[in-house]
Order: sequence, then C-alpha cells, then structure tokens
Amino acid sequence: MTPHIGQRITTRFESLSAQEQRVASFILDHFDDLAVYSAADLARLTGVSKSTVSRLFKRLGFESFRAVKAHARQLRNLGVPLVIDATAMEESKSSLARHLQREQENLQRCLGRLDERDFAAMVEGLATARQVVVMGFRNSYPLALHFRQQLIQARDQVRLAPQPNQSLAEDLVDLTHEDIVVLFGFRRRPKGFKALTETLERSSARVLLMGDPTAVAFASKGDWFLETPLESISAFDSYATANSLIALIANAVLHEGLVEGRERINAIGDNYEALEELERPIFSDR
Repeated sequence: MTPHIGQRITTRFESLSAQEQRVASFILDHFDDLAVYSAADLARLTGVSKSTVSRLFKRLGFESFRAVKAHARQLRNLGVPLVIDATAMEESKSSLARHLQREQENLQRCLGRLDERDFAAMVEGLATARQVVVMGFRNSYPLALHFRQQLIQARDQVRLAPQPNQSLAEDLVDLTHEDIVVLFGFRRRPKGFKALTETLERSSARVLLMGDPTAVAFASKGDWFLETPLESISAFDSYATANSLIALIANAVLHEGLVEGRERINAIGDNYEALEELERPIFSDR
C-alpha cells in the first residue's frame, strides 16, 4: 500500500511553507476526524486560504480534496481508526442517539440479508457436524473465542484453532466432509488469510465465513458467508452486530437439539458446582 496522508505529511513536513505546515499539523492532530472536514473547514480552522489547503494536498500527491476523502475512506475500510461519518460532528442528536441509530441500522442490514432456508441449513450443519472448528485472528479472535464458548454449551466437539503460538497445518489435516469450519474474517486480516481460505476450499469440510463487507472477496471459498457490518459513528469498528449474530446462531443450534442441549447445559452447571468455578448467586425473597 502507498503511504497514507499522515505518513506523507511526516516525510515532507520540513519542505512545506509555514502556512502549509499549519494545515498539516492540524491534520495530524485531528487525523481520526479527517474525513468529516471539508476543505473550507480546514482553511477556516487553521486561518489560511482555501488555495493554501488545495496547494498542500497537491504537494502530498492528491488531485483534489475529493481524492483525500476517498483516501480516508479507503484507510477506514482497511481498519485504520478514522471517523468517516459526517453525522459524527452533528449537534442535532446526542452521541448516544446517533450510536443507537447506527447500531440498529447495522443489525437491520445484517439480518435483512439472511435467507431463512440458507440459515436453517447452516444451523442444521452446525448442530450435526462431527466437529466444529472455529478460527479467528487479530480482531476476529475474541469473536471466535466467544462463538466457541456459546456453541459448546449446545453441543460437543467444538474447538478453537490454532492453539496459542501453534501452527495451523496440524488442525487442518484431518478435516472431513463431516466437519464444519467457522472462520471469522473481519478487516485487518493477517497476511496468510487468503492462503487459509484456499486451503479450506480444497478440503472436504464445509466452511462458514463471517466478516465485514471487505471479506466478500473470500465468500466463494466457503459454503456460507454472513456479511456483518462494523460501521460506527466513531473511529473504531463496532462488533455489536457480530456478537448479536453469534447469539442468534448459538441459540438456533441449541433449539435444533433442545433436549440434548438442555441436558448438556445442566451437566455443565453441575461441573461448575463441583469445581467451585463460579460465585454462588444470591437470591432475594423479596
């Protein structure tokens, strides 16, 4: 990837004019919010002319401020913490209201894309597979861990791969058509992610891929792809929809074999008690 605007500014800062440096310093200080400012905003907030702002961007290799905005959005799609939602600067709504609205929109987009028959087939597969192997790296790892912890309440033979500081090859060699791999592929994926999807495609195991829209390039490598938005009003991604989808899937798998699932949950509860792993709940008579 070519250097992003912050790196370009740092490299060329000393060669900029005094006024250009004022704008450049402002951009570095407000890098997270770059995409929500206009060229006029930058000129006004730094006390320079719009032509100075335009000149700076051209010196940094951008044809126009529109190109800068597109560059910022590209960085955001790669997972760089940047605010790209113009409503983040609005004062007509509280940040809580705007956050709630965006989370609702994300969840609606995600669930609106689900086909009920495909979802039912996926749930049946997860319930009846010989084993479920769950994988996730970087930001996807906590989701994979949480999914495994939810699913193992409903069925046996659910494992996380690879184990810490171990390689993947050993975990893939024994996969069969009776197995399902659940792969979380949210943005800022590790370099070897493409090779992993290709290896899984060559295996006989069925594959469920869950990821943000940038993972659609890998959708054809699996049997199911659940596109899960991450957009938020802030610089950081929101995984609320992903966690909601995990709860939905785990609950559906539990109800696929409810009697056995309830027995398993009760047995796990007995083990919690025997091992004294959890704090005893305190119930009130009131």
